[in-house]
Amino acid sequence: MNKNYIVAAIIAVVVLAGGAFAFSQSTNNENAEAERMAMEKKNETAAMEREAMEKDKMAKEDDAMEKAGDAMSVKGSYTAYDQAKLANAEKGDVVLFFHASWCPKCQESEKNFTSSSTPDGLTLLKVDYDDSTELKQKYGVTIQHTFVQVDKDGNELKQWNGSYSYDELKTQLN
Repeated sequence: MNKNYIVAAIIAVVVLAGGAFAFSQSTNNENAEAERMAMEKKNETAAMEREAMEKDKMAKEDDAMEKAGDAMSVKGSYTAYDQAKLANAEKGDVVLFFHASWCPKCQESEKNFTSSSTPDGLTLLKVDYDDSTELKQKYGVTIQHTFVQVDKDGNELKQWNGSYSYDELKTQLN
């Protein structure tokens, strides 16, 4: 009979040890999952902060361009899109520049446009490609770095891609 108790005790110890091991493994997996989820949340928060900073930076740039553009609207200007500025087409050419901050071609054009004087009679309006769904649909714009020449009523006169400087842009105007 002692033998049976010893065998039963050994079986009980083995079963209990196996259960304890399984419990510790599930706890470790839960901890690892919680750490992974915390890391994902941290990465999402950082991405949202970067996006907010980028939008704030663009808004400041747009404000600066708009102030500069208001001062030069008769001579020529490069400024953020404002439907009221389409009226400048009565004095010259108005071109919409569908720009994305993440687009290398747009960045190159932006650098060239801001580092030189806008030609007289040209109003270049920077349109945020990512946030201007209605304008993209209106003009059928499907890629960033698209230029659309418009009249004072906003009707499309011409559309093209690939201008990196004012000289290249002027050759496209009607």
